[in-house]
Amino acid sequence: MAGGYASIPAVSAPSPHNQSSSHVSETAVSKSSEDWKERGAAVSVRKEVDASGKPVYRTVKKGVQDFSFGRILGEGSYSSVYLATDRQSLKEYAIKVLEKKHIIKEKKVKYVNIEKNTLNRLTEHPGIVRLYYTFQDEQSLYYVLDLCSGGELLGILKRTGTFDVECTRFYGAQILDAIRYMHSRGVIHRDLKPENVLLDENMHVKITDFGTAKLLPDPRDQSADGAMGGSLSSQGDGRSASFVGTAEYVSPELLMDKSASKASDLWAFGCIIYQLLAGRPPFKGGSEYLTFQKIVNLEYEFPPGFPPAARDLVERCLVLEPARRLTIEHIMNHEFFDGQAFGRDLWRTKAPRLPDLYVKGRADESSES
Repeated sequence: MAGGYASIPAVSAPSPHNQSSSHVSETAVSKSSEDWKERGAAVSVRKEVDASGKPVYRTVKKGVQDFSFGRILGEGSYSSVYLATDRQSLKEYAIKVLEKKHIIKEKKVKYVNIEKNTLNRLTEHPGIVRLYYTFQDEQSLYYVLDLCSGGELLGILKRTGTFDVECTRFYGAQILDAIRYMHSRGVIHRDLKPENVLLDENMHVKITDFGTAKLLPDPRDQSADGAMGGSLSSQGDGRSASFVGTAEYVSPELLMDKSASKASDLWAFGCIIYQLLAGRPPFKGGSEYLTFQKIVNLEYEFPPGFPPAARDLVERCLVLEPARRLTIEHIMNHEFFDGQAFGRDLWRTKAPRLPDLYVKGRADESSES
């Protein structure tokens, strides 16, 4: 399933204080530009085979000078993402550039380190954006990531208006499969939404933006029961006490008692399925406060013609009590996903065509000419 995703190590760049750490520190030591080229580079070991057929291990360094930067792909509150090309391999990447001074000033150090640590744990699934290298120079941190040329799922949805059942089933299955993997690695995303679902050149899903993720103990390092589940247990449920997320997709338990768990991601999943078919999120008020009120009161309506099986699925995900929501396994076995492959076969399946996207795209081009 992972293909080449597990073959390239996500390596760390040294910090100004400790060459074994790539975390942002609260104080930065000034270095010359030349010194940063050496000390700020990412270092990895590549296995090659020499002329005699024997394995040889070579040290590889990657830094800013090894990439050619192109257009801006997107901008966040404290970062910009650029299209970049590896000067040696000519492979294209998306490089997220984060300004150190701004990160420290805005107290975003925690979120930057959470994202890096999370991506370094999630290296073996095609539905997660891959972190290849992290390095830094005097002013900025750089994350070298998968280039997702298909754009955001939200952008596609805005152009098509809605998805049909076939497309919703396919993209819902890929998102769910990625959630299952995240949870199996002890990661709660906490901000799942169409904007954080990217599409690659094959129009397959890649989940991104792990800055507000919650890292639980890695189940691979312990014998934890229910690591793959989405429901809460009385102990070890992975609750988090911080308020994160986006208004329309925030789970009611986060609003009412400031706790979130794996089941919170499945609330967001239900919101996404609804939005793909309805063209809008289920909970949307005139303000953030009014949106929150709709969520805690479970106040939403299905538009006419909403598919019955999808309606049943959404209703079973949008349940106020987290422990009563469908688990991932139950969702996979729900009638809405009848006949839908999961696992390796899902990621080998060709994405269904979005005819409205191409029709509207051509219309937009004609109107501009």
